[in-house]
Amino acid sequence: MTALSAEQVRQTPAYTFTEAAHYLHLPVTTLRAWCTGQDYRTEAGTKRYLRVIRLDGTGREGLSFLNLVEAHVLSGLRRVHHIPLPKLRRALDWVSKRLKLSRPLAEARFATDGVNLYVEQIAQLIDVDKSGQLAMRDTIEAYLRRVERDPLGVPVKLYPFTRKEPSRGPERTVVIDPAIAFGRPVLAGTRVRTAILADRFKAGDALQELADDYRTTPQAIEEALRCELDRREAA
Repeated sequence: MTALSAEQVRQTPAYTFTEAAHYLHLPVTTLRAWCTGQDYRTEAGTKRYLRVIRLDGTGREGLSFLNLVEAHVLSGLRRVHHIPLPKLRRALDWVSKRLKLSRPLAEARFATDGVNLYVEQIAQLIDVDKSGQLAMRDTIEAYLRRVERDPLGVPVKLYPFTRKEPSRGPERTVVIDPAIAFGRPVLAGTRVRTAILADRFKAGDALQELADDYRTTPQAIEEALRCELDRREAA
C-alpha cells in the first residue's frame, strides 16, 4: 500500500462536521452551510447560499485538514460584524482573483496582502467605519496566528482556541497536526491525544497528576480537556 504524501494527507477528508464544528466552536449547521451551501426561504420562493469553502472530498466524507484551517480563518472573518454570507463570498472572490489564489483562506498570501485587501473590500460592502475595520483586522490576525506554516507558506499545524471566546494571547495549549495522531488534537509539545487526557480525567485522575505525568501545568491540562469533554457531553 502506497503511503500518502504530506500534501495528500492535508487534503484527505478526516473530520466529520460534528467533530470539526466542536474543535472550532461553531454550530454544525453553520459549518455545513459554509462547505455545502444552504437553502433558505423568501417571499419569492426558495433560494440558496452558495458554499464558501470547497471541500476536498464529498459532503459525506467531511473536512480535510486544509478545510479545517479554512473554516478556522472564516470563523474569524465572520466574528466581528456577522457579515452576510453572500457579501463575504464576494469579498473573498475579489481577493482571490486579485491575488490569484485558489484557496485564499488557507494560502499564505492571504495572511499578508490579502487581509488588508479583504478588509477594504468588505468595508465598502457593509459600510464599516475605521474603528470597525481595525477590529476586523485584529480579529482576523488573531486567527491567522493560530495557523503554523511551512517555509512555502502551506498550513501544517492548527492551534485551535479552547474557549468559545477567542483569546488574542500567545498561548497554544492544543495542536492539530495531520502528521500526528491521525490529525486528532494533542497536547502541544507532545503526542498525547486530548481524548486520552479526557479518559484519564473521567476515570478519576486529578489535574495535577496529569500535569506531572506529562510535564506541563494543570492549567494546560484543563484547557486541553475542553477539546473532548464538551463534545462528548453534547453528543
